[in-house]
Amino acid sequence: MKFDTKILNKLSVGNKKLTARIISLVESENDLAIDILKEIFKKSGNAYRIGITGPPGAGKSTLTNQITKLLLSQNKSVAIIAVDPTSPFSGGALLGDRVRMNDIGMLDNVYIRSIATRGSLGGLSTKTIDIADVLDAAGFDFVIFETVGVGQSELDIAKIADTTIVTLVPESGDSIQAMKAGLMEIADIFVLNKSDRPEADKAFNSLQTTLHLQNVSQNNWNPPILKTKALLNEGVTELVEKIIEHRNFCFENITCAKKRKEYLKERIIDIIELTLRKRIVASNSQLIDTSILDVNSRELSPYSLAEKILNNIKF
Repeated sequence: MKFDTKILNKLSVGNKKLTARIISLVESENDLAIDILKEIFKKSGNAYRIGITGPPGAGKSTLTNQITKLLLSQNKSVAIIAVDPTSPFSGGALLGDRVRMNDIGMLDNVYIRSIATRGSLGGLSTKTIDIADVLDAAGFDFVIFETVGVGQSELDIAKIADTTIVTLVPESGDSIQAMKAGLMEIADIFVLNKSDRPEADKAFNSLQTTLHLQNVSQNNWNPPILKTKALLNEGVTELVEKIIEHRNFCFENITCAKKRKEYLKERIIDIIELTLRKRIVASNSQLIDTSILDVNSRELSPYSLAEKILNNIKF
């Protein structure tokens, strides 16, 4: 099936039906999806991408909601990619973020897409970046990624977001000292949400001390710590101001440009690995099926079978 690329000329912020259709085609992971993505990429590169991550219960969805409302008040368009965890047993996902964002989901300049992680350990679905490219090509000013909230494994977000926000809560105070890597090192902005709780000052001071001791700095950018009460929409204006400040910083910073190039290089390698894996497995599926009994009986090592398959590849 040949895709009519002229359809992509109709892709726009206001055409939500076509946007949803293109995203569904992209998620299919077939040759048609690749054809679409090749054309989509030429039209992308204008949206500013914000990542919101942090532990479960930190109020990421509420914060995303309030940030979106503020950007809308500035006549900006916003696309939200809300990543929900996939069940390792059923493969299903809760996809509850659209329910929590009902008040903005129907607005003309907002598009919300909930997707499942599909087993991705980095907190993001493997198709997340492709979907972001579609939304970028549609003309959205901002694309916000809200990740699943599984803790320090959510490091993928720093690779694809221009600004990464790590959201914590006052109860994080005792564990902040242990965050020597991972979340502590990917943040461009720290947000201490639900800051009206009793432990807020303790958590803020602990975070401040930890940042000072570790000298956490992103390309000479010192990550600020902001207190917010997302439910009450307090501190969100200051947060958006810091996002814009970081965007302006990155526009002028050589290291930020280098980071983007490194990510693109890594993305290309990932695409190659995924494509080769699919082709190799598909062309050797019969050999794998007929040899699995020997592997199960320990007469053949998995490494030996893998080596045999790789040796059969003609480059």
